[in-house]
Amino acid sequence: MNLPSAPRLRAFAAGIEHESNSFSPIPTTMRSFEIGLLYRPGDVRAFEQAYEFPGYGDLLKAAKERGIDVVPGTFAWAQPSGPLSRAPYEYLRGEIIRELRAAGPVDMVLLTLHGAMVAEGYDDCEGDLIACVRDVVGPDTPIGALLDLHGNLSSRMIASGAILVACKEYPHSDYRDRAEELLTVLVEARVGRIRPASLMRRVPMLGLFGTTDDPMKSFVERLKQAEGGDILSVSAMHGFPWSDTDITSASILVVFDAGRAGAHARAERLARTIASEFFELRGVSTSTRLPIDEAIDKALSLVSDRGPVVIADGADNPGGGAASDSTFIVQRLLERGIRDVAVGMIWDPAAVAQATQAGVGATLALDVGGKVGPLSGAPVHGEFEVLCVRSDACQRGLDGQALDALGDAVTVRLKGIDIVLNSIRQQTFSPDCFTVMGINANEKKILIVKSTQHFRLGFDPIAVATVYCDAPGSLNLDLRRLPYTRIVRPLWPMDPAEAILAEQVA
Repeated sequence: MNLPSAPRLRAFAAGIEHESNSFSPIPTTMRSFEIGLLYRPGDVRAFEQAYEFPGYGDLLKAAKERGIDVVPGTFAWAQPSGPLSRAPYEYLRGEIIRELRAAGPVDMVLLTLHGAMVAEGYDDCEGDLIACVRDVVGPDTPIGALLDLHGNLSSRMIASGAILVACKEYPHSDYRDRAEELLTVLVEARVGRIRPASLMRRVPMLGLFGTTDDPMKSFVERLKQAEGGDILSVSAMHGFPWSDTDITSASILVVFDAGRAGAHARAERLARTIASEFFELRGVSTSTRLPIDEAIDKALSLVSDRGPVVIADGADNPGGGAASDSTFIVQRLLERGIRDVAVGMIWDPAAVAQATQAGVGATLALDVGGKVGPLSGAPVHGEFEVLCVRSDACQRGLDGQALDALGDAVTVRLKGIDIVLNSIRQQTFSPDCFTVMGINANEKKILIVKSTQHFRLGFDPIAVATVYCDAPGSLNLDLRRLPYTRIVRPLWPMDPAEAILAEQVA
């Protein structure tokens, strides 16, 4: 006799992703999402893009492989920039809630969020959105949210009962693994095998902690080893240093099976232990970022015929909300007469339009970069030669696979320095942005990239060395100089570790 098959699970998937930099000069509007990625149900072309987008696409693919029927709702992503205006956030939230209601009963909700989204009147957009979803589906339907580790956790997010899982790696190379991890917990919860709950432990520090090298590489392994049994997931949230809110901080997130005796106490002990370990890494896990001239000197000392030296201009990383048009490093290279260098990418649509009109082979006077604000520096003025003009150039993006369009783009040369100018603001992920623009990245002495850490996935295979530079910019790592007004003190590095430890003891 044939037994009836188990009913297929049904899920609703949606999300809004934005890393909101309180100090960014770039405004965030509805147009920002339209330029980035805005999928609305029924838009076939946008769905194709969303399906390949890290996080949202990984959840959809993982759910499909498990035989889960997914109702795809709105997914919106914009380049990091300033906090959202109230209207676009409320509109996107409203669309997701309307679509969720229209979907009818579902077995679970899959959200792709960031963790550092701020809008006018909403310092915790993720907590607000999850709470609205919870109001619709009720207390028993599992809600899962996939987060960027650069998010700031809130008590509201935890209180929602949502299952929260963040990527563990920086660069974020593990979204697919984390999507699988989240779905496993959601499915097990839906069929009643586990009763997941979450808790967080604030780690009072901020910084940038790449995981490609020790000690953070080993720390990530520690997180993975801690999972098993009634410990379902462990995430280390690094926090977003340029978010000025009262929840801005690093934290440890533990998801556990509350249906097992003693699990809550074990999760609390684990969170305390790992939070302490993370805090102890605060000074040694952040790569040294050198002033401009020291960074150039070190790069020159490492020059080899085996490949280029990469200088990371993380302070002007558009992936954190910077304008990506600062000129401080380029100005010093010119002043010092250093040649055989390529720079990617400076966001300057006006200069792109001028060079495009002039055409390949032309030489024309240009003012390159330095246009958005004081942290962009002064424009580089000179007689630039136009080497390449394209409107179809792309680079491999965050996951090293999906392609990100550069928009109208040109390569120009001034005194031995080749500069890629683009019209769609984005950080440099891959050597593609050089090669598609006519530059042989492997043969350059030095490559300057507008990125903080994500470039490592694409550039490590060709670079002989990486040098981190802390030039002036919207993402300068001297956090003690930022005009915070909302963060909760004490918080390292704004306050000494001793004061923080004393506060914790108290």
